[in-house]
Amino acid sequence: MELALLVNKFNIKGRLVTLVPFGNGNINDTFLAVYRNTFTETQVVLQRVNKAVFPNPEAIMANMHAITLHCHEKLEADSEAGRDDRVWQMPRIIKTKGGGDFTTDENGDVWRVITRILSAHAFDSAQSPEHALECGAALGHFHYLISDMDPASIEDPLPGFHITSGYLRQYDETLKDPRANEILNASMEAKRLARYIEERRDFAVSLEKAEASGELKKRMFHGDPKVNNIMIDDFTGKGTAMIDLDTVSPGLVQIDVGDAVRSICNPAGEEELNLGKVTFDETLFQAFMKGYMKEAGAFMDDADRAWLYDSVRLLPFELGLRFFQDYLAGDKYFKVRQPGQNLNRARVQFRLCEAIEARERSIRAMLEKL
Repeated sequence: MELALLVNKFNIKGRLVTLVPFGNGNINDTFLAVYRNTFTETQVVLQRVNKAVFPNPEAIMANMHAITLHCHEKLEADSEAGRDDRVWQMPRIIKTKGGGDFTTDENGDVWRVITRILSAHAFDSAQSPEHALECGAALGHFHYLISDMDPASIEDPLPGFHITSGYLRQYDETLKDPRANEILNASMEAKRLARYIEERRDFAVSLEKAEASGELKKRMFHGDPKVNNIMIDDFTGKGTAMIDLDTVSPGLVQIDVGDAVRSICNPAGEEELNLGKVTFDETLFQAFMKGYMKEAGAFMDDADRAWLYDSVRLLPFELGLRFFQDYLAGDKYFKVRQPGQNLNRARVQFRLCEAIEARERSIRAMLEKL
């Protein structure tokens, strides 16, 4: 079906004047649609929910409906009460002309339209401590918005996502493959990374054990809070919205904190070839956590705070483990442009983890002051 016919199934006022590919996301097919009439312009985002990643797209849409409804009601109440220092935003689902949240094409694919966050942009890396602070504030405020949702009301869109023990089991299964062992034994660096993983097996499941014991509480988390999913207002420079809500699900907010910090506090990025440039920027970390705790601190208890360092350490380890497992499996999950790219990605994440471990005392001291 033509895209113009698809988008015109939704209740959008005005005339469609352009429909073009939009953004740099790797999951859903995404397009920007611009509608105009004599007085106004409306910009919306048309997306096909990727069934290869989300096997039950109808559940994804039910989740988004519940999450955005809950958050919009809370945002409106807080605005009327004068609680916030800015206008927080969140995408809204545009209904079809028949009143539904989505439509399907002749292939059974689910398509949706959501509002675009205007006069705001996301960045691929931290621009400054001030930017890091606003990223922390945006994630903290999002966690606050969903902190009182019942996790049981949301269907897990990606079972096993950010469950490190599951990635360890997948890694162990991969090692049973003779071909994987050939790849491992052919490289001194690969063997070094394998030893690195073995030395941290107990630590890798520590947050899961804390949750199982009741020390940590499962709430709701974003699932993919990397820096380019955090919108910054073009005019004020303040964080204004979290986007890409498909991965919002029951989980530990600490995981989100660790994942965001992993994305923001390594200025060298995930593809750096010179490990000497991979570091943990404590200035960016302190700024991010200051912004985060200002917004999220009210609902976090002492145990939540006590496990923050462990989550900051865990997430680069977890991603490094996933990169390394995929390298040994023949690069089946993460896209690569040249041989050994997933091996190098694992090296970068493990070096970041080492940098965090070396700064444990100062990181914990920073966290205690927040």
